[in-house]
Amino acid sequence: MTPPPVQGAQVVSRVASLLRIVGRRPEGSPLVELVRETGLTRPTVHRLLSSLAAEGLLDQDPLSGNWVLGPEILLMGSVASARFPLEDIARPSLRRLAEETGESAFFSIRRGAETVCLLREEGSFPVRSFVLHEGVRFPLGVASAGTAIMAFLPEAEQEELLAGWAAHAGDFAAAHTEPLVRENLAKTRQAGYSVNPGLVLEGSWGMGAAVFDQRGRPAWALSLTGIEPRFKGERQEMLGRLLMDEAHRISTLLQGTT
Repeated sequence: MTPPPVQGAQVVSRVASLLRIVGRRPEGSPLVELVRETGLTRPTVHRLLSSLAAEGLLDQDPLSGNWVLGPEILLMGSVASARFPLEDIARPSLRRLAEETGESAFFSIRRGAETVCLLREEGSFPVRSFVLHEGVRFPLGVASAGTAIMAFLPEAEQEELLAGWAAHAGDFAAAHTEPLVRENLAKTRQAGYSVNPGLVLEGSWGMGAAVFDQRGRPAWALSLTGIEPRFKGERQEMLGRLLMDEAHRISTLLQGTT
């Protein structure tokens, strides 16, 4: 039997969607972007935004007019961080990766059919890629972190995503074609780490390694990003080994906290 609809669930879904979109970037999002991405009418979006602002969950930047995350989100995040001590566990690995490679290092988490970047550590190499930063979301199978995680999911879950690939990948589907994604997933399983050869942004390469939870499921990922010449040949193999070593280290630590 189909469960009865939860009263107010539609409103909750709309609010959650707005918070996720606003939380993608520190500078927030303008009203026109929120209307376009949610598919809601302008009055509806404005009413929801105003209600969220009244509760302290959102603010409107007085200079840009963008909607940004509010102070209540910071407080909730501080409380939630006690349950998930990811900063303490993952930050040392990010620092080691950034120091040893000179590239920018990232820690991402799987959320449903997406990956979300949680932590970043800048490398010393003067030319950087700015594709990835805290709060950025990608569909699973897109970018190096999402490829690393998807490659080690059960085959049935992978096939479910691939069956509706164009809709799942959205704007990224043109560069991340289904045959290419299948090939990248197979290579990742074989090598133990993923390589994204500039598919998100031309010239910006990334590599990733999955981090596993207590059940042995890929739940997080470490990744490195930088310009194409820094991710070729023997250096690629070296970066892959470093990523896998640190991913194993974090997996061991996280499994002890769950």
